[in-house]
Amino acid sequence: MLLAALSGALAVGAGAFGAHGASGAAAEWLKTGGQYQLIHAVATLIALRLDARGPGWLFVIGSAIFAGTLYLMALGAPRWFGAITPIGGAMLIAGWLWLAWIAARGG
Repeated sequence: MLLAALSGALAVGAGAFGAHGASGAAAEWLKTGGQYQLIHAVATLIALRLDARGPGWLFVIGSAIFAGTLYLMALGAPRWFGAITPIGGAMLIAGWLWLAWIAARGG
């Protein structure tokens, strides 16, 4: 729960910086990272409430990789970091599929 809450706070900060303090591609990367990270912070809290820790961890780690690489590029890291971003996205998708599997099993 702590990581989900901190993730949500970071997402809001990144989105605000993207909207008001950055421009061009950096602004878009910050907004996109913030949006995905915030959605998955909430999804993590819901997964924890449903006692679905596995999907929750995938949401936390996946959003850290997905949003983190976008944030790093926005702050000047090399563009090849963008090649790492889809790994985080794949983890987010896996978290949703795992959560769906849990729901389909009635759990």
